[in-house]
Amino acid sequence: MKATIKSLPQRPAWKSLAEHSRKIGKLHLRELFAEDARRGERFAAEAAGLYLDYSKNRITDITLELLLQLAKESELLARTDAMFSGERINLTEHRAVLHVALRAPRAASILVDGKNVVPEVHAVLDKMANFSNRVRSGQWVGQTGKRIQNVVNIGIGGSDLGPVMAYEALRHYSERRMRFRFVSNVDGIDFVEATRDLDPAETLFIVSSKTFTTLETMTNAQTARDWLLNGLGGDRSAVAKHFVAVSTNAEKVSAFGIDTANMFGFWDWVGGRYSMESAIGLSTMLAIGPENFRAMLSGFHEMDEHFRTAPFEQNLPVLMGLLVVWYTGFLDAQTIAVLPYEQYLKRFPAYLQQLTMESNGKHVTLAGKQVRYDTGPIFWGEPGTNGQHSFYQLIHQGTRVIPCDFIAFGHALTPLGRHHDMLLANVFAQAEALAFGKTLAEVKAEGTPDWLAPHRVFEGNRPSNILLAERLTPVVLGKLVALYEHSVFTQGVIWGINSFDQWGVELGKALAQRILPELEGATEPNLNHDSSTNQLIRRYRQVRKTI
Repeated sequence: MKATIKSLPQRPAWKSLAEHSRKIGKLHLRELFAEDARRGERFAAEAAGLYLDYSKNRITDITLELLLQLAKESELLARTDAMFSGERINLTEHRAVLHVALRAPRAASILVDGKNVVPEVHAVLDKMANFSNRVRSGQWVGQTGKRIQNVVNIGIGGSDLGPVMAYEALRHYSERRMRFRFVSNVDGIDFVEATRDLDPAETLFIVSSKTFTTLETMTNAQTARDWLLNGLGGDRSAVAKHFVAVSTNAEKVSAFGIDTANMFGFWDWVGGRYSMESAIGLSTMLAIGPENFRAMLSGFHEMDEHFRTAPFEQNLPVLMGLLVVWYTGFLDAQTIAVLPYEQYLKRFPAYLQQLTMESNGKHVTLAGKQVRYDTGPIFWGEPGTNGQHSFYQLIHQGTRVIPCDFIAFGHALTPLGRHHDMLLANVFAQAEALAFGKTLAEVKAEGTPDWLAPHRVFEGNRPSNILLAERLTPVVLGKLVALYEHSVFTQGVIWGINSFDQWGVELGKALAQRILPELEGATEPNLNHDSSTNQLIRRYRQVRKTI
């Protein structure tokens, strides 16, 4: 689908937003709430079991109207339809973008080049379910006949961040007799610590690499293979009992020693950071079981349908995406803080870092033209209340505008006395404090000395969203992930960029392949890098000799 719309700075709504932002630049949330007693009710939306309060954002009715108009001028609806219908909207790689097909119901029809891909998706899901049930029941055993107690997922990027996040998020629902570990970093410490206390006879490795050539993943996989064989007496046939693959390269999988009957495939129309609900999620299914995994997929699909069909003014992903565009484009916000008040979501901000920044960290448009506006803010965060005793100081009293997404749940999965009430009190209090702050007059009225008063002033006017759900379930996790996926898509459409390639990760990887033999070679290499890199290589080679 070729872009035919005007460049972003030329769209009427963008020009109007620029003028509008200058008019309301100093407007404070105190004033907005004072002028509208129902603001907290009006600037809210609810869908798919998620409640979004976006009233504490620095927007007016006019702001929202212009942002919604910008979405229309950017042809967001047409681009959404193109994605859901299987058009090759990933122009630089000439691929469809169909992570939505991974969670489509069995009876759905989604076409790629005229072929319905949904049956293939469910065939893989059924194969995953069969395998998971065999492992979880003890029917699948290792080389010595021992039951599998440990699962180690080896991957990197989307093959790691999604499974890690989902396991931690849904640990409450996991099979507690089993241990799940994740290895991604090529730093050997990662592998050593993940396997230090494991029995090879009870350990299953999942190697996730589409091509089975990813440098970090295959380096760790070879180390895992050596570790296993060393622990089981060197019998190479043990590999087939203790390794499975998520890949499409049957030849290399077989050469590694993995039975290709235990190879789980996926498709080039699924980007790595959008793949946690595909075979990449095999470790998740092993942990929580096929029924819970399919419940998670139903949550994804419910949010997909909401995004696809709901009017923009009631559409949660659209509203959240438009707010990111507003803050990055007009209020000079460089980062977004994601603050889940739920310990199980401790890896959710890290997961969103890849989803958002690998998707929208782009400096050219779909047409290959240099962008003249900010794209892709930095996403970061930690669970509450830990962050309150860390970086919240900067959010409250620093010099930068940092919009915040607070995520909270009405019920605790592990009720314990007053803990959950205290947790939720902190969510609501932080959002209130950020929005309204404390004036100099209020500080002085508390009896604070004049010299100290300025230090205790909170300017307020710090924007935030609050996302509320009943409780963290597999269904709700699917909805949350899909919500952010489609928010990222909304942003990318408006910025006119390709949210589905990631060429920025390639250059460093290619250079590493060139440098590696220069580090390991027995003879002094002929170095042709810059003077800094040349000197660092020489320095490392000298240190390496002292081992």
